This record gives sequence, C-alpha cells and structure tokens, in this order.
Amino acid sequence: MGEGMRRMRGWVVGAVLACAMAAPTVSGQEVVAFENVTVLTMDDDRRMEGRTVLVEDGLITRVGAAGSVEVPDGALRIDGRGRFLMPGLAEMHAHVPPTPNPPRELLEDYMFLYVANGITTIRGMLGQAYQIELADELEGGDLLGPTFYVGAPSINGNSAPTPDDAERLIRAHAGAGYDLQKIHPGVSRESWDRMVAVAEEVGLTYGGHVPADVGLEHALATGMSTVDHLDGYVTAVASEGVQAQVSTGTISLGGLVEGAEEARIQEIIRRSLEADVYVVPTQYLWESLYAGRDPDEYLGLPEMVYVSSEQREAWRQQGSGGPQGTPEELEAFFDLRDRILVELADAGVGILMGTDSPQLYNVPGFALHREIAEMEGAGMTRDQILRSGTVEVARYVGDHLGLADNFGTVAEGNRADLVLLEEDPLEDLDHLTGRVGVMVRGQWVSAEEISAGLDALAAKHAR
Repeated sequence: MGEGMRRMRGWVVGAVLACAMAAPTVSGQEVVAFENVTVLTMDDDRRMEGRTVLVEDGLITRVGAAGSVEVPDGALRIDGRGRFLMPGLAEMHAHVPPTPNPPRELLEDYMFLYVANGITTIRGMLGQAYQIELADELEGGDLLGPTFYVGAPSINGNSAPTPDDAERLIRAHAGAGYDLQKIHPGVSRESWDRMVAVAEEVGLTYGGHVPADVGLEHALATGMSTVDHLDGYVTAVASEGVQAQVSTGTISLGGLVEGAEEARIQEIIRRSLEADVYVVPTQYLWESLYAGRDPDEYLGLPEMVYVSSEQREAWRQQGSGGPQGTPEELEAFFDLRDRILVELADAGVGILMGTDSPQLYNVPGFALHREIAEMEGAGMTRDQILRSGTVEVARYVGDHLGLADNFGTVAEGNRADLVLLEEDPLEDLDHLTGRVGVMVRGQWVSAEEISAGLDALAAKHAR
C-alpha cells in the first residue's frame, strides 16, 4: 500500500498559509537529473561512481552509468562531479508540538529546520489529532517538510491506570489513524498486558519508554517495537538487587553502574536481537540531562539563533534535570551507555537515529548532527550510524508499521528523499553538513535556498 493510501482519512487539505519569514521558495521541477555523481546507496558499503540518477514525479526512476541515462528535455540538471548522493536522514524521536492548535508558523519553522539539515523522515512521539492532518499535508507536498509518521498520545500511569483504560486508548488511537502508540513511564504490568493483547488485535505497534513495573525483559517478550532512550537497558543489565533499588529510588548513579553484570549484558543483547526490537538511543539528550553543564554553554551554540528567545529562556530555567553524580560516576555512567549501544549495534540489533528534540537544548534538525557525533564517540562505525538514519528506518517502517518502505536507499522505484554532499560522509561524518542541497519526495531545495531560509528565521528570532 502506498504512503498516500495509508491513513484513508478523507481529510481535504485546506489552504496553506505561507511562512514568508522562514520557508524558502523551492525549485518546482518535476524531473531532476543528478549527473556524474558518486552514489552511496546505503544498502551496502559500496560507492557507485560516475552515475546519473533520474527523479520523476517524486520517485527515483533510473540509476545508471553517466551517459547511459537519457535525461528528458527541460529537466533540472544538477552537476554531481566530485559530489556524493545519499538517502535523506531520519529523526526517529521528534516532538512536534503536542498542544491541540499550535501556531502554524511554528510548525512551518520546525519542518523547514528538518529539511535544512538533510532530514527527510521524522517519527513524532507525542501525538495530537492535528498531526494526522499535518502528515497528510506534508505527504501531499502542500507544505515543505519530511514524511511524518505520527505516534499517538501516550499511554502512561495517568492516562491508563487500569487495563480497561489501556484497551480504550489503543482502540481509539488505532481508529483515529495514528501510526504507532507512544509509551511513557508508570504503566502497570496489568495495563501493559491488556494493551499488548488489544494492540496485536487492531494492528498498532508501540514504543517509547520502558515502564518500571514492566521491565525490559517483559517488554521485549511481549513485542515492544522500539525502546527509546537507553535507560531501560542500563537498568536491565544490573543485578536483581540493584534493580530492586532502582524501583524504589534508593540507589545512586554510581551504584547503578557498579551493579551491571557481564552475563546480563550479553543476555539482554541476545533477547533484543531475537525480539527484532529497534533502539533509539538519544545519547546527546542524556548528556544534557546528566552532565550538569552551565546552560550558557548550550545556549551559546550556533543553532540557538533558530529558536525563539522564549524557548531559549525555557531551557535556561529547566537547566539539567537528571541525577547528578561525581565526575567519576558520570564518566562510568556514560561509558556503560556507550558500551551497551555499541554491543547492540555490533550484534545486529536495529539502531534508529533520534534526539527527542526540541527537548532540553535540542534544536530540531541541528540536534541530529550532535547525536551523530555522540554515536561516533560511543564507538559505532560510520556505516552503522548512516544506516541507522536511512536503510534501518525503512526496514522498521516496513516490518513494524506495515507501511511503504520504498525509501532509505538510492534505488529505482524509491521515494526521492536525497541529500547531495560536497564530500564523502563515510570518510568523515562532519561532511553531512556540507550539503549542496536536499530533495524531499522529488522536491529539490538548494543550499542557497536553505541558507536564505535560515537567515530569515534567525532574523525573525533576533527581533
């Protein structure tokens, strides 16, 4: 089933209010040819040099040797000599504003920030009804932005205190057309098990936090689709005695790390692989929460000019909300998280890029590149990292959401979500920021157009 048929909501897209301050005027050619380019398909680690990639009606229609592909008259020809073409990236733990009727301009700004950073797919992890309509609008090309998979309003200890509440919410969210169910902490084992049974019946997958009463092992055994954040893993690899202290809140950060057991680490990784679960690590956010740095250090980052002064002040007031520890405890804590992440990836467990933006100091779009640096610093290979934002995302969407998975690789018939780079990201991931342009469902947005949009957005917030 194609993306355009996936929700069957019968919603008619209304008039689009153009955001003159931020949204650029984008190129409107229906046929685009990337010529003489090196292609990183991402379905393997090969570089295909000297290729022409033809895009028509939003799809990749030809990938062939330069000179062997006929380019139609009137097509937009983009010089790819010395450049690298790869699939667009994905933000798999985004927070599109969860209020019922957020300002239209804010939504346009967020969507543009994703595209400006080479992100052509997002998964929203705290839904509202308007987001279903927004996803349809993005899909139809009436608003510039990534393809949007919409998570339902969360099931948590407050929203589903009883099994009947969990059943009611799952049925309502499946009927409304959400793509997945978001989980927050506080869900009881009884509510969880009812949720699982009903979700399987109605065909709605679920992911997010691991509730303490459920635990990672039971969550994996009962089909949790994605584990977002690694805190569930850090708890699960600890001894039973330490886990009991975690549930009562009577253990220090250092005690939690010291309780990790080698045998449990390997067992949890094995179970994760068997369960076909995906993990969204959000490493950069956890550093912001736990490191206890001066807010001015974060608020002085270059990307802060693209969010409002109100947002920046809210982050300043929030500070760092995670548990504090000695420098030695914090180092050991981050080392354990890094080790778990790398061993999961090396074992073949699916890893998905995600940041939880715009949570603490995470500017939409820009935060993903800070997350990429954290993933590399943890020890993941560049190929693993790039796959976590491309081909692994498509596999998750196809296998778990049951939606069209024709994206995430540069291949004929795939959705034309592409990024053209000046240099090879497999040699240096910083090259992901050297964008010649970004293509979203066949719509080409040049670096000049992106720069103009970012300048306008910064100017707006400077006022």
